Amino acid sequence: QDAIDRKEKRSETFKTAVHGLETDTPALKTEELGRRAPQWVRDNLVTMCMRCKGPFNAITRRRHHCRACGYVVCARCSDYKAELQYDGNRPNRVCQECYTFLTGHTALEDREGKHKGILEKGAAEVSSRSLLCSSLQLLDKNGKGGTRGWFVIPQDDPLVLYIYAAPQDVRAHTSIPLLGYQVRDVAQSESRHLFQLAQSRQVFTFVADTEELKRRWMRAMARSAAGITHPEEEEEEDAGP
Repeated sequence: QDAIDRKEKRSETFKTAVHGLETDTPALKTEELGRRAPQWVRDNLVTMCMRCKGPFNAITRRRHHCRACGYVVCARCSDYKAELQYDGNRPNRVCQECYTFLTGHTALEDREGKHKGILEKGAAEVSSRSLLCSSLQLLDKNGKGGTRGWFVIPQDDPLVLYIYAAPQDVRAHTSIPLLGYQVRDVAQSESRHLFQLAQSRQVFTFVADTEELKRRWMRAMARSAAGITHPEEEEEEDAGP
């Protein structure tokens, strides 16, 4: 009986703690969606997408925030854009539910309609007209392990890095907007060719197969991070006044 009592007490304590976490992040009322900036749910409070319930991981399902409701969602569930009043009616990344509410469009119809989102396009198709594509390894936060994937900067979306699990996948698993990031070299042994993308506290560490490939990626990412979308723009900047 003592064991049962202790278990019930711990269960009630856990429920109280969870309730406290939930109330720390008040949800917007439906009529406030898009009109008021949401309070984002903290990344460390969830281990799975708050829409599809899929578990998060470094490559195949990364965390994103819906700019309308503040939920932590995966790339697939946030592969939508809607104009938000609180941000000057500029298009922002939103989850499927908020997209439907804010636009009145059914997300499924949009996916199967006139155009497909870039994440829905096959790796081979995107790679054939890319600024740069190759296999890279993205290390985890402690730098001891990581996942190899197929990385692409498309010509028609040159400010974004798209990540596929394999070169023939029919859909990208996630993306990283490159604008504003800093590209940093990482000194390492000859067997590991490391470089990083850094912005505020967000740091991605990559491993290339060769030093030459590493330099090509650093140059391409730096160009995208600076907002340079065409090679001729870079040439003009290099020429100077």
